[in-house]
Amino acid sequence: MNATPAAADLPAEGSWEELVTLALLGTGRRTPPAWAAGREVPVAVLDAAAVATLRRRAGMRPSRAAARPEPAAPDPRSPLPPAAARRLAALLADRPGSGGGRRGAAPDLMELLPQWLALAGARGFAAPAETLPALLDAARGRTDLRPAALAFAGPRALWLARLNPDWRFALRSVPGGGAALPGPDEPERTRQIWEEGLFAERVALLTALRARRPAAARELLATTWGTERAEDRLMFLDSLRSGLGASDEPFLERALTDRSRNVRATAAELLSALPGSALAARMAARAGSCVAVDRTRETPSIVVEAPHECDASMERDGVVPKAPAGRGERSWWLGQLVEAAPLGTWPRRLGGRTPEEIVALPVTDDWRDELHAAWCRAAVRQRDPGWSRALLGAPSAPEAGGPGAVSLAERSKLLTTLAPAERAGWVAGFIATHGLSEAFQLLGVCAVPWAGPLGRAVVDALDIARDAGSYPWSFSGVMGLAERCLDPLEAGRLEALTAIPDETEHAAPGAGGYWAEAFQRLVTTLRLRADMTAELSPPESGRAPTAP
Repeated sequence: MNATPAAADLPAEGSWEELVTLALLGTGRRTPPAWAAGREVPVAVLDAAAVATLRRRAGMRPSRAAARPEPAAPDPRSPLPPAAARRLAALLADRPGSGGGRRGAAPDLMELLPQWLALAGARGFAAPAETLPALLDAARGRTDLRPAALAFAGPRALWLARLNPDWRFALRSVPGGGAALPGPDEPERTRQIWEEGLFAERVALLTALRARRPAAARELLATTWGTERAEDRLMFLDSLRSGLGASDEPFLERALTDRSRNVRATAAELLSALPGSALAARMAARAGSCVAVDRTRETPSIVVEAPHECDASMERDGVVPKAPAGRGERSWWLGQLVEAAPLGTWPRRLGGRTPEEIVALPVTDDWRDELHAAWCRAAVRQRDPGWSRALLGAPSAPEAGGPGAVSLAERSKLLTTLAPAERAGWVAGFIATHGLSEAFQLLGVCAVPWAGPLGRAVVDALDIARDAGSYPWSFSGVMGLAERCLDPLEAGRLEALTAIPDETEHAAPGAGGYWAEAFQRLVTTLRLRADMTAELSPPESGRAPTAP
């Protein structure tokens, strides 16, 4: 082995680049330096590099240690009970399968995680520190998990998110990026964030302030309204939906003259949700002039004379003049006027009739669908359960179309204006009459856990579908909803359905076995949900449990 060259034989200081160049090009393509003469050149170069490396490291000054991060804010909530902590670890460890094939009888744990998080958060428990990385990873992969996961994870998760770029979404998902927002006694800090903060910080500030003090949020927005970009004005204006009231009308009226069409349209929509606003009165006058009752006919009928033009005042009040492709201009304008008019306009305009009587009247010249669809949108916008009931009609009506609901999407929106119990009762009646083929969208707006009549209607309809001999895959969406939404107390009643039934002559081959497997999974999942609730229940001596 060659001896290490003497100090005099080494390259001069600052020749590190020369060594690197020589090593990259190769000694055969580069003339060796004088200090390598008479020796095996490649070995001499490597020896010199080793010595130079040692010199460079020995002469390097130690850098200043980075400042330690501030400790995470304390989480004052109660620790999870041990059984619930183990359950959370199991739910987080479950990963969706590769897809395809039979699901089997095992519950889908990842689909139970959102419900578990909501329940644990509602009962005031804090996330165990060791589960926070898995919680953040789960929320990163599923945006639907983020609100409940981050609320349950608490301040420690935000502390971790600042240290890992993969979890930065958590800072964007929480008002103020996890920083404490100024309180009512900090007007100077509020002004500073509003005038100097990042856009996300300003949105978070305005949203939080609107929830606490609606008037103060509106006044803060007014201070910079004229200098904001159009897209920012639209986002800020949308925050006024929370706590919308009559005191917002002057500001929204000014926004009707905004340079941006989208801002004007949003301002008009918000004003039309205030039945006492001046815009609502203008829309009522316009819509009322288009719709009347013709009493000269044998049966009183609604006659419609749609607008012949969209004038400047209509456009200022939010009416979009250009109709979408496939829509006539006059019907397009009529729909917007009726949608924005207060629903209280119509009993006065149409002979003192109730909403049920109005929607039952015939409408001439094929205007019925357009008029009723606009009333549906108005009922949803104005959150009017009376008109929603009238437009929904009886759930047992032929095709469950109701007098004015033109689609399942419209019916689902109308149902959201009803109280949860009434909503569930209507959907149960729909399923009892029409089965499950069109019920999935309607079930999605019902409160969880489903009320008893609704749950029984779903189970009975699944049983009927099984007896018909079809495969359960046609009802996989409803079955998945049932696993998450049925009251766990229904598990005992479902036990009889887990047996494999005798196959009838017209049954699909093997369908009975698939149905038994699906019902077994449903029963197992319901019992698992019951266990989850029990594990999250406080001790007998503690506070009363919160309803899931």
